Amino acid sequence: MSRRRLPPLNALRAFEAAARHLSFEKAGDEIAVTASAVGQQVKSLEAWLGRPLFLRQPSRGVVLTPLGERYAASLSDILDRLDDATAQALRPEASHVITVSAMPSLASNWLIPRLGAFQQRHPEFDVRVSVSMQLTDFAREDVDIAIRFGRGGYPGLRTDLLMEEVFFAVCSAALLNHPERPLREPADLRHHMLIHEAASGVPDYTTWDTWLKALGVEGIDTSRGPRFSHTYLCLQAAASGQGVALATSVLIGDYLKAGRLVQPFPHQVKGAYRYYVVCPEATADRPALAAFRTWLLDEARGQEADGRGINPGRSESGGEGNP
Repeated sequence: MSRRRLPPLNALRAFEAAARHLSFEKAGDEIAVTASAVGQQVKSLEAWLGRPLFLRQPSRGVVLTPLGERYAASLSDILDRLDDATAQALRPEASHVITVSAMPSLASNWLIPRLGAFQQRHPEFDVRVSVSMQLTDFAREDVDIAIRFGRGGYPGLRTDLLMEEVFFAVCSAALLNHPERPLREPADLRHHMLIHEAASGVPDYTTWDTWLKALGVEGIDTSRGPRFSHTYLCLQAAASGQGVALATSVLIGDYLKAGRLVQPFPHQVKGAYRYYVVCPEATADRPALAAFRTWLLDEARGQEADGRGINPGRSESGGEGNP
């Protein structure tokens, strides 16, 4: 490995602060030194580089050169990441708090109903659930572990396949046994309102169009029907008799077991994406995270054993990236 050519960190810090404020005095206030000291640090950095970073103008103070602007932009990002990495390193190794990030529907329909079982198994740990539709940036967010929905391939992260999912139609029992428009086969959907999840920005997500096409069913107008932003809202609408929704084996929750929804026909279509448990390699083997990851995979295996079409978790490497 070649030796890194790095200028003094104090000089970089002083320059970056002066570049943001365009003032040596304000930069000195930020890093708790005098304006003169900031000026000396900047001069030493310019001497090290052999090129000017500031233009000193008596009437306007200091102005960045084109090189100074580019260098300052890069340094700001590097120092932000260094600050984040340091904050992560300073977190207690033996922390009893586990912060997990998950999508709203997965958190409400799958994760939260099961957390009581984890607390019984590991009363020494506390779990905090952070709900987000965005991919977790572990370097910048106070998150220990996340459940991601995609095709895998998360460089630098410990990745375990948690669950695959299949899609099937669900409706209320009253709609199933409608005296004039009973639901006996997928073609009968032409007589009913379709409930849609607005999965914007997710290519290849299973919709009514793709589900019906996979079954070879034609002649159904899939443009009609209400649209909701999350799966659990679609399920609630279907349970209240507003139409037929597409449910997944992962996010169905207890709707079928409790009888709030029924599956009118057995047809299923496998989804394009899977659920993964991910966390930074550097922290993956901490006792709390290892225990929580093991418990998540056990829960997925238990759900498969219940006959809901879910595959057991396994280690995963490589993949096609995020959806």
